[in-house]
Amino acid sequence: MSLTIKVHIAAHFNLNLRTAKQTKLTDYNVKIRPKPIYHSNQLIAFQPKMSAAVKSASSAIKSSLIEPDGGVLVDLVVPESERGLRTTEAESMPKVKLTKIDLEWVHVVSEGWASPLRGFMRENEYLQSLHFNCLRMKDGSIVNMSLPIVLAIDDETKERIGSTTNVALLGPTGDLIGILRSIEIYKHNKEERIARTWGTTAAGLPYVEEVITPAGNWLVGGDLEVLKPIKYNDGLDHYRLSPQQLRKEFDNRQADAIFAFQLRNPIHNGHALLMNDTRRRLLEMGYKNPILLLHPLGGFTKADDVPLDVRMEQHSKVLEDGVLDPETTIVSIFPSPMHYAGPTEVQWHAKARINAGANFYIVGRDPAGMGHPTEKRDLYDPDHGKKVLSMALGLEKLNILPFRVAAYDTVEKKMAFFDPSRAKDFLFISGTKMRTFARSGENPPDGFMCPGGWKVLVQYYESLQAEEATQQPAILTS
Repeated sequence: MSLTIKVHIAAHFNLNLRTAKQTKLTDYNVKIRPKPIYHSNQLIAFQPKMSAAVKSASSAIKSSLIEPDGGVLVDLVVPESERGLRTTEAESMPKVKLTKIDLEWVHVVSEGWASPLRGFMRENEYLQSLHFNCLRMKDGSIVNMSLPIVLAIDDETKERIGSTTNVALLGPTGDLIGILRSIEIYKHNKEERIARTWGTTAAGLPYVEEVITPAGNWLVGGDLEVLKPIKYNDGLDHYRLSPQQLRKEFDNRQADAIFAFQLRNPIHNGHALLMNDTRRRLLEMGYKNPILLLHPLGGFTKADDVPLDVRMEQHSKVLEDGVLDPETTIVSIFPSPMHYAGPTEVQWHAKARINAGANFYIVGRDPAGMGHPTEKRDLYDPDHGKKVLSMALGLEKLNILPFRVAAYDTVEKKMAFFDPSRAKDFLFISGTKMRTFARSGENPPDGFMCPGGWKVLVQYYESLQAEEATQQPAILTS
């Protein structure tokens, strides 16, 4: 995926604005309230007026800037005083063993990133998510839920569960993780799931090959209880702030705007230009203390992506070198696995940031996309992600910030917003090109990335090459 960056704030709004009356959703049995459904929020300065009493009552569960989906932030971790009893209860239940990626989803759901979802999806929730990209609440309101969050089991596990209504969840190493209550088991139609989530069943989709293809033919849904907070003990747990922790931090900093930026790549100066320019625009619009949530994805990623620990070290160098201001930036890991499902997945990324308290979300070219696995082209139209976000059901309260194009200005020797009047002066450096530079030890143009951050990447690729060199003789010997 190219690292070309786009930002466009004013002109993009009101894209395909429609009213509920014009939108035919009656076949979906969705109750539509008499207001616009396909909606792009204007970037207007909003200063919430709240009494001291209301602020005090609400700050413990949510930031004052934006409510979580469903109005209440889900927290499914068992209180410490009850863990012994629940653990004893779980030990007597039929067991379902989780994969590493299943555990990442337990983490996501238990902390409330998918609020108001309270566990792995039962069939009704699964079908709504798969076919409508949203869930209808009991009061008729709509929340976005574009990715099915499900737990697959095989025939043997299904037989072992039998007619039991509750099951215990075991981690990849066999430790008790939690309980799934009032379960429902239903068929896992893999082809339908893949086709509707990715828009293709072509071979080579990373998440499909890693998760869905080897998964069982059944899905089990139910209400989740997690015995204790999920930890990875990889030296990065202090970066894994839950939505509740993030909201408290935003309130502690007295933020009046939170703009979230997700990435799964190293930060170059074009990214930094975008983030700093966004903060400048928010200040010009009247906000006093906009805070950047720099939120790298920390779950499953494909094999050729830069690993999380390397990315986090690189991000820290960007802050150390002053490319981003630590005083107005919060760096935290988003624990979700990556699907590479383009416009479908980017809705999930945006929705989760609502639950974390962000009221602005930055979206760029081909968000959550990838190259077609069997053809030499993008899998998705690079502009569809931002267009879909501007229309998506359940995301109306989130301000979407599309990018302007940024590239390397060969005259000014720095990353800058693209000027079509002197197009020949600009160099577009793709992610592939950046990785080629790093692997070969060749430096990119001055001003492309801070020196400390670039050094981290070069050292990573040097370590990969050294590892490959030591493995090659062993392969030849065997």
